[in-house]
Order: sequence, then C-alpha cells, then structure tokens
Amino acid sequence: MNTFLPPRALDGVRVLDFTRVLAGPFCTMLLADLGADVIKIEDPRFGDETRHWGPPWDEHGRSTYYLSVNRNKRAITLNLKSPEGQRIARELAKSSHILVENFKPGGMAAFSLGFDDLRAINPALVYGSITGFGQTGPYRDRPGYDFVVQAMSGIMSITGDVDGEPHKVGVAISDITAGLFAVSALLAALRHAERTGEGQHVDIALLDTQIAALVNVASGALISGQTPKRYGNAHPSIVPYQSFNAADQPFALAVGNDRQFAALCRVIDHPEWAADPRFATNPARVQHRAQLVDLLETAFSRRRAAEWVEQLLNAGIPAGSLNTVSQILDDPHIAARGLVHRIDGTPMVGNPVQYSATPPDVRTAPPELGEHTADVLREIGYDDANIRDLRANGVI
Repeated sequence: MNTFLPPRALDGVRVLDFTRVLAGPFCTMLLADLGADVIKIEDPRFGDETRHWGPPWDEHGRSTYYLSVNRNKRAITLNLKSPEGQRIARELAKSSHILVENFKPGGMAAFSLGFDDLRAINPALVYGSITGFGQTGPYRDRPGYDFVVQAMSGIMSITGDVDGEPHKVGVAISDITAGLFAVSALLAALRHAERTGEGQHVDIALLDTQIAALVNVASGALISGQTPKRYGNAHPSIVPYQSFNAADQPFALAVGNDRQFAALCRVIDHPEWAADPRFATNPARVQHRAQLVDLLETAFSRRRAAEWVEQLLNAGIPAGSLNTVSQILDDPHIAARGLVHRIDGTPMVGNPVQYSATPPDVRTAPPELGEHTADVLREIGYDDANIRDLRANGVI
C-alpha cells in the first residue's frame, strides 16, 4: 500500500487557538486544513459555546454547529484564571508561530497573555485578535455577534424583498467574512515574521470586514452619495440578472453582457428584442427594467425550469437551478469535486480550495473537549504525575 502523503503548505506551523463560536474557529480550521498544528484551548468547565448549540446533533449527540468548524485540531482545556494555567499558555506560546483569540479587547491581557506580554517571550509571534468592532474606536467594548454586525454594517439594508423588511443573510456571513480575512492577514504577517523575525498584532473586526465585503455597493454609495436599496434577487446595475418563475419553479439567470442578451432573445424566440433601443444595451435595460422583466416572466412561464436552464446553458448564457442546501450537497458535481468528506462516519464539507502540490485535507474529526490535553502537556515537559495534579487543582 502506498502510504506517501503529500506535503502540506503549513507543515511545521503551530497555531494556538483561543477562539470560540464561529469566526475564529473557522479561521483556525482553514489553517489546520493546510497543515498547521492547531491547538484549541477551551475552558475546562464548558468549552466552546457551540458544543452546546443545537439541534441538530449528530448520532453521537454532538452539535453539528461545532463539528462544522473544528476538524483537524487538537483540543486541550486550560483554566486561564489560574496562575498555572497562564504559565502553561505562555509556555505553549514560546514555541508557536501564530496565536488567534477572540476575547473582548483587553481580555487576554487580563490573563497576562496579551500581545505585549507574549511578544516579550516570543518576538516573532503573529498575534491575531478577532472581535466585533476592533481594538480601537468608540464601539471597541461592545459584544459582537454576527446578527448585530449584519444589522449595523448595512448588508441587511440591501438584502430582502424590494418592499419588505431588511433581512439577514441565511448563514452567519459576517463571521465567515472575518474568518477569511483573518486567514490571509495572519499568513501575510507570518511571512513577514519569517523574513524579519518580527511578529505583530493583527486586529480583525467583524464590522470592518463586513463593510469591506460590501465592495461595489459601498463604492457606489461613497461615490454617488446615494443610499443603496434592496432589489430582492435582482441586481442594481445589471439586467436581466435575477431569478425568474418558470412553469414549475424559479431558476436563476445572469446575463452579463449584450452578447449574452442577444443569445437569450434567440432562445426565447424573440430575437427582435436585442435590437429594441429599450433593451439593446445594459444601461438601457437597467432604465427599462420593469418592462423587460415583465416580458421575460411571460416568456419563461411557458416551460419548466430545467428545460430553460439546459437551453440557456447550451447557448452560453449563465443560468442555474435554484437549489435547496440538501439538493446541492447531493449534486454529482459536488461529488466529483470531492467536497463532502466523512470522518468516523460523520459527513462534513471539506476545504474548497484545490492545490496541485500541497493539498489541504481532512485528517481528524473535531476533537472532544480536552481530548489532547495530556499529549500536549507531555510535549512541553509535564509528566503524568504533574498532569494528575493539574486536573485535581482544576487547572485543566
């Protein structure tokens, strides 16, 4: 049997993970997928809050929320309020390359584990802090949860029906956005530390990253001075670019240029619309959005959604079915991409990025609370008698 395993991009990198809930654990899981040795540090009493967030639960009674963002990690418990717990954390920090935490500003410093504290013992340490509102500014001390950040960031104001109320995105998108920004920021800081020996404090705020993720919408507001509004499933600057109702169900259509629009007109047996001055160019289609959408709705009502999607794709026009989550997870394309993995019988979505030389992988299941405490402590010099004493004293 061939037991060769390809190298991983972050082999040899140790990450101390003092995060919980979603943004931080998502960030550190991505680093773990790439090969980093991620040590998840939790309170001995109850651990990461998401361990208790359910339903749904898996067949072993574990929260599927927790399982979604904690694979490939080792887990230890540590009472950071105890001097010995703080000493162990500092000992681990000496041999680590990256630390990620999501306490409120000043929370780690209260345990003598702030950036300045640890820089004194490991000058090359990259120290990432993920909070709702950042380390500075008038909102720095506010608790930051995804729903509140979505509300404050403006993303809810542009999400939902045109005449309805603002809606949050169906997944905790502010947490995910922050986690993704955090990965690239920490790896850039690690590159700098490897080159210079100088670590740094990386300040990642959910509100900042969610506003950055508004991209063209924020740009339009800054430059035009106009407040963006909700368009439902339509696009403010491109027409037709939305869902349409077919004879049986909705489907998605994304016409990105005039050539694709002319092809669409041929598919629906109205080639003359491509020459109509109301519709011939995208700016004209945006101006006459209501008239064009009404015409298209009538045309699309004649056939089933699957038929339209097939014809549109054959003509080179971006279109797709409007799936449920279960439908897309069962799609043959997703199977071909190898996106869904199983560990110990538990299915999970793996890392979506494919590398030709250093592929990420799903190696180990999300750890039980404190599963690797003894192993990690032995690595830094504790023996079994020491470990028993630490447990008896509530340190671990």
